[in-house]
Amino acid sequence: MPATDPPFSGYGLGLRKDHYRDFLETTVPVDFVEVISENFMIDGGRPTDTLRRVRERHPVALHGVSMSIGSADGLDPAYLARLKALVDAVEPLFVSDHLSWSRHGSFNSHDLLPLPCTPEALDIVCTNIGHAQDILQRPMLIENPSSYIAFDGSVMTEWAFIDAMCARTGCYLLLDVNNIFVSAANHGFDPLAYLAGIPADRVRQVHLAGHSRGADMLIDTHDQPVPPSVWALYAQAIERIGPVATMIERDDAIPPLNELLTELAIARSIGAAAHRQAA
Repeated sequence: MPATDPPFSGYGLGLRKDHYRDFLETTVPVDFVEVISENFMIDGGRPTDTLRRVRERHPVALHGVSMSIGSADGLDPAYLARLKALVDAVEPLFVSDHLSWSRHGSFNSHDLLPLPCTPEALDIVCTNIGHAQDILQRPMLIENPSSYIAFDGSVMTEWAFIDAMCARTGCYLLLDVNNIFVSAANHGFDPLAYLAGIPADRVRQVHLAGHSRGADMLIDTHDQPVPPSVWALYAQAIERIGPVATMIERDDAIPPLNELLTELAIARSIGAAAHRQAA
């Protein structure tokens, strides 16, 4: 299923191993789940069986961490082939990855490294997105990054880069509200200017997460509940974007499922209030 218009607007959770039993043996009140694509890009075995059984109960979004959409030497054909096989098997709501790079030749950093906001980087990203979309035969969702350094050579804002990227490739956005908050604090820009600068009609999914405070910057750790500051920014984001799929993303210090469902209930409440106000 490709990204839809009008967009799918349910509320979901990232599926993590700690909660497999909950999702397989109980009724979990979510509208969709998101899985890390690379964890399931294999032939057979328990992960494949788990995903198949979860997919029987819930719509699934695929979220990648290793496509390296900003790589100057292009995308890995073997990676794309494995991802295409997973897409064909799952028929996901969305296929997403990050606006970053992580691979050079045979070296993979396993980190989501930032890109300079330059015309040259934009050309590379757009070429790679076009290639991926041709192989996957569907539009991708690209997630805005969190970052800790800025490039002297950047000549445009990140939101201007994203706006141009969407216009040139037809891709959609996975808007990570926590990432905007973290990067805004680290680089000193106004998060509301970021929200105003992105193409709101291209957002198809929102991530909500927590972060940690380092010595002199915020760190995107995904190991904390969504803090009040990010909830407040989400309220302003969803008021501008309108109804889209929203999920809680926790990657470390995984709590009991009920704690995440409580956070998801807050997201539902904020989303419902924004939609009542817009009606």
